Amino acid sequence: MTSEKKRPAKRTTRKRTAAKTTAPARRADSAQAQVTRLLSMLPYLRSHPSAKVSEVAALFGVSERQVIRDLQVLWFSGLPGLQMGDYIEVDMEAVEGEGIISVSNADYLARPLRLRTDEAVALIVALRTLASVPGSFERGAVERAITKLENAAGEAAQQAAAVQVQVDGDAVADVAATVRSALDAKNRLHLSYWVPARDEATERDVDPMRLVVVDGRLYLEGWCHRAESVRLFRLDRVLDVKELDVPAEVPSEARPRNLDGGLFQPSPDDELVTFELTPAGRWVADYYPYETAEELPGSALRLQLRARDRAWVRRLALRLGSTGRVVAPADLSAEVTAAAREALAAYEG
Repeated sequence: MTSEKKRPAKRTTRKRTAAKTTAPARRADSAQAQVTRLLSMLPYLRSHPSAKVSEVAALFGVSERQVIRDLQVLWFSGLPGLQMGDYIEVDMEAVEGEGIISVSNADYLARPLRLRTDEAVALIVALRTLASVPGSFERGAVERAITKLENAAGEAAQQAAAVQVQVDGDAVADVAATVRSALDAKNRLHLSYWVPARDEATERDVDPMRLVVVDGRLYLEGWCHRAESVRLFRLDRVLDVKELDVPAEVPSEARPRNLDGGLFQPSPDDELVTFELTPAGRWVADYYPYETAEELPGSALRLQLRARDRAWVRRLALRLGSTGRVVAPADLSAEVTAAAREALAAYEG
């Protein structure tokens, strides 16, 4: 978290809902998702004759039924001005219980997509970030892909050099390597994990699902047997990790979290907390998703946000000090006041 920032004296009232701060997951059967998928699926099918429906579904992250629906759209696809017999032809047949796909009459639409400048720069930055992740998969392949993209992008690739992404490095390298090993072998992990909200170390078995980077920090996402749910674990909070000689068994209903909107994504079920902030405390609105913001006299701000952990609210309120206070709910405000008095008494003692 960065240090407090003083905001301008005048500021317009802003309102923002939690829904706007979280990127909604795009439905696989929506028209936009289907068109995007088909533009990539068609070149793949042309370069992989007799591809299996199950393999295509797994590759594109959709159900086999959705793949068949996509292919039914291809039957009526082609360039403007073509006749019915000139459209793309799709054949599907069953071979030993597997659906086999054959696509023909599609040479004119099977060319790979060309990246725009902004897309190429974003991809180069993402690959450079991936290459810096400790315990990452084949680094040589990533570096070769970066070289090819830079050569293809030309001068546009220089824009990517202006973007620097800092990722947890040596401090978590050993933990990341163990996690990567367990992911590759599909084995269970045993973690000794520090929970800052309770200031305690917990022991738990986790079936790993993926290693992700969020805001420059490495996280393990997996099925936690202690919580019986999908959880994210910051690698710099892992006190000890061991790969067990036990196969990971992630439940079929377990799904990775959509992190497009950030790590913290408020829910309507979370508690609604009201802060009153002085001009020096208005930085809270820039760092946390909120529901409403109301201007008060003297450039103060009344902010309402969702929080699922009261301990987090207490820590934020104590950090704000005289630049902000919790005004609702009343019992939470009393908790913050009591915590502040305890801290003051300890300091004076």
